[in-house]
Amino acid sequence: MIFDTAKNLDFYRNLGVEGRYAKAVDFLKNTDLEKLEPGKYEIDGKNVFANVVEYTTIRWEEAKYEAHHNYTDIQYVISGSEIMTYARIDELNEKVPYNDEKDVVFYDNENPGLKAVVKSGEYMIFNPWDGHKPKAAAGEPAPIKKVIVKIKEN
Repeated sequence: MIFDTAKNLDFYRNLGVEGRYAKAVDFLKNTDLEKLEPGKYEIDGKNVFANVVEYTTIRWEEAKYEAHHNYTDIQYVISGSEIMTYARIDELNEKVPYNDEKDVVFYDNENPGLKAVVKSGEYMIFNPWDGHKPKAAAGEPAPIKKVIVKIKEN
């Protein structure tokens, strides 16, 4: 798990395989994220793509831990803020089995995890071994817009 700000995106350019992180970084740096409408944006086919989402955050207890087997997430907050929580998947209890089609497994909320308030221009990177719980309100539920860049790891 990595927690950082937009000014340091280039530091992560050479992670991963086949220049995929570089493509993700270029997308985040060279796109007017504020103007993006919710939806899916292809960057490099199934290897790198982005999902822009808007929603109202929810209570921490209602948010769900998740993990992905095949993709790393860069969850970048465009506007608003939310609590993102991290816990290693070997410290979580599976609640909903892995769905191969959606590349997601859900866990229960027993682990308090490591919580971070992620604000506009900040992001967290979650690898396949990182359980993560986005969507939690930082205070009262509030609107948020973010982009989740998905990077294929295998």
